[in-house]
Amino acid sequence: MTISDVTKLSPARPVSVRPLIWIGAITTGTVVTNLFAPQILVGLMGRSLGMTAFQAGLISTLTLLGYALGLLLLVPLVDLVENKRLILRTLACAIVAALGTALSPTPVVLLAATFVLGASCAAIQMVVPLVASMVAPERRGQAIGDVMSGLMIGILVSRPAASLIADARNWRGYYVTSAILMIVLTAALARYLPTLKPAAATSYGALLRSFPRLLREEPVLRVRAWTAALVMASFTAFWAAIALRLPDAPFNLDARGIALFALIGVAGALATPLAGRWGDRGLARPMLIGSHLLIIASLALCAWAAMLESRIAALVVLSAGTILLDLGITTDQTLGRRAVNLLRPEARGRINGLFVALFFIGGAIGAAAASVAWSLGGWTMVCVVAGAFGVLGVVTDLATRTGSS
Repeated sequence: MTISDVTKLSPARPVSVRPLIWIGAITTGTVVTNLFAPQILVGLMGRSLGMTAFQAGLISTLTLLGYALGLLLLVPLVDLVENKRLILRTLACAIVAALGTALSPTPVVLLAATFVLGASCAAIQMVVPLVASMVAPERRGQAIGDVMSGLMIGILVSRPAASLIADARNWRGYYVTSAILMIVLTAALARYLPTLKPAAATSYGALLRSFPRLLREEPVLRVRAWTAALVMASFTAFWAAIALRLPDAPFNLDARGIALFALIGVAGALATPLAGRWGDRGLARPMLIGSHLLIIASLALCAWAAMLESRIAALVVLSAGTILLDLGITTDQTLGRRAVNLLRPEARGRINGLFVALFFIGGAIGAAAASVAWSLGGWTMVCVVAGAFGVLGVVTDLATRTGSS
């Protein structure tokens, strides 16, 4: 995509890109919390409505399943429907679904509302490519890095924020708070989002049928989605098991301490904009290699931390490892996003939807791997398995230069 393409796709009125980037970052960070908050609230929600264990387990599952379907069925509409109207309407659905979740009187209503909320959270992946399209290619990595920092901070903050809000009020209070924040952000987006008409002239069915062809024809998408899936597997494996390890010696953290520990990872996500800027300067390949090596080293630190006798030393080493892990993961994610958003402008919705759907598959695999690893060898085995995903990332770096220029 050239600068002339950006001009052709831009609205007639001037667009102030910096406010748009900041609002995009805050919006993605806020909306994404709805995907992960149920993982911490599920117990409270289940007891409140007298749900069986099976029904309660469906809350998080249906939220993420809805999101996956939204990625594949809603995000491609970016290539077909005027983007501002599509994003605002999708966020409106998210607001209604959040309020519906908060007011749910029965398990059936709750499960339906969380499914719709998950699907509506696909608005995140509509905002990111729109912001990227408003920036010239040589600055696109910086813009994506800024927006991705909000997204990653939202993912990391979602569980402790949900826990703290539920502790102060109740689980319904979390969803009311989420709805209010999304209302404010939707109003801001209505003011600052440009009107962006898609470049593609095709049917919705043709868009959906083009997914296999895009994967076949775009090696950058394949390789960058592959490494993004690997690092997401490391991320999910680590965070799925850390809450099981922190209550025991030498860490000895209670529920509130675990919630506060989760905030430590935000420090790694704050470096995301730097990854985008350096990618724009032609340093994507060494940074990708460095990010995957960093994941391996950080997980070695986290495994070592659990072997220390001093509680303070163990927490310091584990915190350092956690920050470095999130730094490595967000660097890969940002550079991958930058690479795929330099591909076909007429297919940016489908490309972003595919990219995110594939790395979420990696996250699901990581969570499953962590469960097996924990049962076989505890925390050390979890770190080994999570680090193995980083090793595969390094192998990919050495085998290909695709999407690293």
